[in-house]
Amino acid sequence: MKIYSFTFYILMLLFSVIACNVTPEPIQYGTESCHYCSMTIVDKTHASQTVTKKGKQFKYDAIECLVNDILLKENESELAHIFVANYTSPGEMIEAEKAFYFVSNAIPSPMGANLTAVKEQDKIESILKDNEYKTYTWVTLKEHFRGNKN
Repeated sequence: MKIYSFTFYILMLLFSVIACNVTPEPIQYGTESCHYCSMTIVDKTHASQTVTKKGKQFKYDAIECLVNDILLKENESELAHIFVANYTSPGEMIEAEKAFYFVSNAIPSPMGANLTAVKEQDKIESILKDNEYKTYTWVTLKEHFRGNKN
């Protein structure tokens, strides 16, 4: 009887460790829907995702959906990971806090905010050349979106 109890506890421990995995899962482009707006996620240059500290995955078709959802729920402290797509390397996700953001009419995003992220700030000027743009950090981006809600 003791062997069954021991095996049960080992299995429960293993299940607990596996169930609490907080690593991001790849986005299945063309099949998954945005958690915020329900549109199908197809754009590898503007997608984003979060993973809660409990391991729950939320995926978005645009960075503006991610930011709006975080601001609406006021739950950033509950998130283990926040990732945004790197425009210069489609499909690559980068940490939201380390990304550099820009808004430009030259590069439309899925929800119309024309918001894009890159891993390296010096890429912005080379991408946009003579086009007008405004740059943001993660902190100033959230402030910008908060300001647009009023």
